[in-house]
Amino acid sequence: MLEKIIGVKYWVLIGTALLLSACANTGAVKNTPTEPVAAQPKQEPVVAEPAEPVVAEPMMEDTGTQASLDAAASDSLVHFAYDRYDLSADARAKLKEQADWLQAHSDVRVTVEGHCDERGTREYNLALGDRRANSVKNYLVALGVDPARIRTISYGKERPLVTGTGEAVWAQNRRGYTRVN
Repeated sequence: MLEKIIGVKYWVLIGTALLLSACANTGAVKNTPTEPVAAQPKQEPVVAEPAEPVVAEPMMEDTGTQASLDAAASDSLVHFAYDRYDLSADARAKLKEQADWLQAHSDVRVTVEGHCDERGTREYNLALGDRRANSVKNYLVALGVDPARIRTISYGKERPLVTGTGEAVWAQNRRGYTRVN
């Protein structure tokens, strides 16, 4: 009888161990290649829909909205080269327009989002996106914008603007975006 009880406990212990190991989260991170695979077929870029529709406002005073910033600065996006976070001359010109707008709207706070393309690991792209967002913030601060009005966040490769593969798509996803809060 004692051997039967010990045998049952043994199988219950084995079953519990198997159940727990099946439910365990290993925390393993998929390591994606940093270089594109040459045999991938080209896909047409698909532009993601904006999160909020942009509604044209009647001609009134400038209210400090996202549409107002986009119009004044010709765009709230600045793009980066592959694996880089330094600002190009074009990016600095756009940020100068954004800084002028922010100085004219001293009550507006913004969030600078850092984004990457799909290549590289999640952790690497989150760090690169953070460096990109801070690069934009630091330039705006150097142009006279109060740093307390600017928040940064990195989305890495998690929120692509355009889906697909290929350099044309990836170039659009490597960006810093200034969003009015």
